[in-house]
Amino acid sequence: MAILVTGGAGYIGSVTVELLRKRGEEVVVLDDLYRGHRAALPGDIPFYEGKAGDAALVARIAAEHEIEACIHFAALIEVGESVSAPAMYFQNNTVQAMALLDALRAAGVNRFVFSSTAAVYGHPKQIPITEDHPLSPVNPYGWSKLFVEKILESYDRAYGLKFVSLRYFNAAGATAEHGEHHEPESHLIPNVLSAALQVRPDVPVFGQYYPTPDGTPIRDYIHVADLGSAHLLALDYLREGGPSEFVNLGNGKGYSVLEVIEAARRVTGREIKIRQQPPRPGDPSHLVACADKARRLFGWEPACPDLDEIIRTAWNWRLAHPNGYE
Repeated sequence: MAILVTGGAGYIGSVTVELLRKRGEEVVVLDDLYRGHRAALPGDIPFYEGKAGDAALVARIAAEHEIEACIHFAALIEVGESVSAPAMYFQNNTVQAMALLDALRAAGVNRFVFSSTAAVYGHPKQIPITEDHPLSPVNPYGWSKLFVEKILESYDRAYGLKFVSLRYFNAAGATAEHGEHHEPESHLIPNVLSAALQVRPDVPVFGQYYPTPDGTPIRDYIHVADLGSAHLLALDYLREGGPSEFVNLGNGKGYSVLEVIEAARRVTGREIKIRQQPPRPGDPSHLVACADKARRLFGWEPACPDLDEIIRTAWNWRLAHPNGYE
């Protein structure tokens, strides 16, 4: 029996593939390499290049491998890009996901772990955010993920598809083998490390008058390997017959933009210049997860909750891979 990982050549996908293989799982990867990296995967892994929603290709994979479940990462993730190109996001993130689900259903695969996002919540009405928080995205990216969650609920009721939708907060850090390499890069920690390496002159800090201790937004950072381990636990939960669930993944502790930059200065020992910028429209002041449900359902606990250590793993990977996977 094999696990199909769509988007397995991406950041979180490749780490999850690494963890799956380390515990002896058979893994098959489907990725169109639009923003993933073939070099992020072992050369001996069964790999198919193509869209997650290519029904004929998914049917071929199911015929060539005994697929028991799918972990679905394949998605576009840039919030700003989703605002300027919403059609691309709805097509890639929602339409492709629905086509994938139909192809899996036709192949008799009824276990599905979905890479969702805290963006489904929109502006938080309370902190920390729990899974019963109102769902009101403020950008097409968040809506594209919420639509898939609603499809999953409907498919569970109608077809018996069992799923776990994992709502991430801010993924960060690296393993020894896999790290963060996006083009373009919009995430704070890799951009801060680029400034430490003088690849970029400074780090833009968007807004300085938020209702936080230092005036900059607060976010919940979670190590990418902790995210990966949660996918394995969610898979085990479904194998054991657990009902479909929506589950937050975060540390439950927030750090401001300036705290992240100061932590990076400590870790790297480098000067990191900042550039004050106006706040970005729609940026909430706080985004912090309540992950009690993940602990209760899966026994999940972040193994690397410390911000300095998260940044240190990202820094070590960056020093070892100055050009990412290129």
